[in-house]
Amino acid sequence: MKSHLYFKVLLFLLTLTILAALVVILDIGLKAASAIILALFMVKFLGVAFYFMELKRAHVFWKSAVLIFASIFLGLVLMIV
Repeated sequence: MKSHLYFKVLLFLLTLTILAALVVILDIGLKAASAIILALFMVKFLGVAFYFMELKRAHVFWKSAVLIFASIFLGLVLMIV
């Protein structure tokens, strides 16, 4: 049962990677494309952290620390871009 869940998450991560590659093809501008790709990769980071590193079973402190780090990092980088 667990392997089916991991396989679904893997397919989801592969889909996000393909979407990021397709964003490059679109002619939407460098800043918009980089913001979309960064948001997709942040979702991928959270997927890997919560499913493959089993953070979903961790203490609330570690869950919130990862989410706060991801949101601060995403916010700072989007302000720069």
